[in-house]
Amino acid sequence: MKRFVEGEDRSQGTLFPERLDDYIADDNPVRVIDAFVEELDLADLGFERVQPQATGRPGYHPASLLKIYVYGYLNRIQSSRRLERETQRNVEMMWLTGRLMPDFKTIADFRKDNGKAIRRVCREFIDLCRSMEMFTQAIVAIDGSKFKAVNSKDRNDTKRV
Repeated sequence: MKRFVEGEDRSQGTLFPERLDDYIADDNPVRVIDAFVEELDLADLGFERVQPQATGRPGYHPASLLKIYVYGYLNRIQSSRRLERETQRNVEMMWLTGRLMPDFKTIADFRKDNGKAIRRVCREFIDLCRSMEMFTQAIVAIDGSKFKAVNSKDRNDTKRV
């Protein structure tokens, strides 16, 4: 008899819930992101490629990519490569995108091509969160100063007198 808690055999079949929706609680913030983006008029906000082209390979809908970006904005994930990784392993992202997994280049190009429209959406999302009192009264200050570093051997040692 073993005295440790053991995991299941990886080759064993399991009966997970069949619906991805069962993994996301009713009060999960991704539901707010989904409802918020679905109510936006993306063409009016200035997003490109809202109407699909008649020929060529179908692209991702801007709403799906915007959901990924807003999720990253809320969870402090800025890198396109990290957002791509999250779409492949994060259950919340899988639910949010309907299991779409765009590559990092697609996410980066969406951000580059729709920068002004994304800023407008993020501003509206912050206003919505403030009106719903989702933010606390904490004050955060961010210093974006950058200084050129000069740290040669001659400058970082004090000379003995």
